[in-house]
Amino acid sequence: MGWKTLDDINLDGKTVLVRVDINVPVKDGVVTDATRIKRIVPTIKDIQAAGGKPVLMAHFGRPKGKVVPELSLKVTLPALEQAFDQPVIFADETEGKRAGSWINEMNPGDIVLLENLRFHPGEEANDPGFAAELASLGDVYCNDAFSVSHRAHASVEAIAHLLPACAGRLMQAELSALEAALGNPEHPVCAVVGGAKVSTKLDLLGNLVSKVDYMIIGGGMANTFLAAQGVDVGKSLAEHDMKDTALEILVKAKDAGCEIILPTDIVAAREFKENADYEVLPANACPPDAMILDAGPDTVERITDVIESSKTLIMNGPLGVFEMPPFHAATFAMLFDISKQTRAGALVSIAGGGDTVAAINAAGYADDFTYISTAGGAFLEWMEGKTLPGVAALEGA
Repeated sequence: MGWKTLDDINLDGKTVLVRVDINVPVKDGVVTDATRIKRIVPTIKDIQAAGGKPVLMAHFGRPKGKVVPELSLKVTLPALEQAFDQPVIFADETEGKRAGSWINEMNPGDIVLLENLRFHPGEEANDPGFAAELASLGDVYCNDAFSVSHRAHASVEAIAHLLPACAGRLMQAELSALEAALGNPEHPVCAVVGGAKVSTKLDLLGNLVSKVDYMIIGGGMANTFLAAQGVDVGKSLAEHDMKDTALEILVKAKDAGCEIILPTDIVAAREFKENADYEVLPANACPPDAMILDAGPDTVERITDVIESSKTLIMNGPLGVFEMPPFHAATFAMLFDISKQTRAGALVSIAGGGDTVAAINAAGYADDFTYISTAGGAFLEWMEGKTLPGVAALEGA
């Protein structure tokens, strides 16, 4: 890979501007989930161990270039201090002499947090002037926020051209995992793509069919593909207007030697609720007044065979309505097998996306995957084969 890490730059005595993603959920002035904060700890600790002085740069919410007191990053201080096990100095500005004074007064071992970058209109505009103001505050730039690296913002893209730049530990792990999954993977490669709509994942499907050996399609997307092939899916969630697109993807996959795996049997119900009465039926036998809410056991058996023959797996989306028992069964069974193969050292497994992470957590397999990305949009765009401005800027540094 063409980017540097913390190990490639002398940090001793240097002020290191670290772009992090601590856009965490808050309720009643308290951080309710500190996962993103915990994941940046290794980077900050390694900078300190190397003699560097870390300055955290981050956004919070969508203030749209204006100062919105309710979106001050000050709310994250208690969670940051707990994660770092030390005080964190809060600089209530992002630029200029005042911010500079906070940084100039730092002692070895100190950590400074700058105020919400998006209070300044130059951030989201990728304004060179704002990037230069930020760059003037430090000696080294470190991007540890893969999750925002699909945005061409001043603290993500422009600043990387102005200072010696490198990837933080979280960014390094994310990029290494994705390179293992799609850049130079060990074959056979299996992709699991689920979710409600084909239309939201067209680029993803188009990119993956030329890179993977198997593609398992689940959720509402699978219904759309079944319907495109003339299968009556009853009242199931499906995009019937995407028929031609779905058929084109099937042709493209066949030409690329990618086997598409769709449900051969289904779990159908007439009510969309937990523990609704259901039937297990062939995929082409959904009653007109029923909905397909999960894949059936024969489909799961085929998916298990594919997983056990694969060396690399990348997952974005569940197979069914995993939030509502018993329609979680296929997704959980698949996750069990991914977990088993990964623990045995037979599979490199990479997963990402909100529903995917929620399903993995609900099934209890979060510790068994090779890597779980919390990056959301950036993870999806990487899978789609798009260039991420924040990554490209590091590669050019």
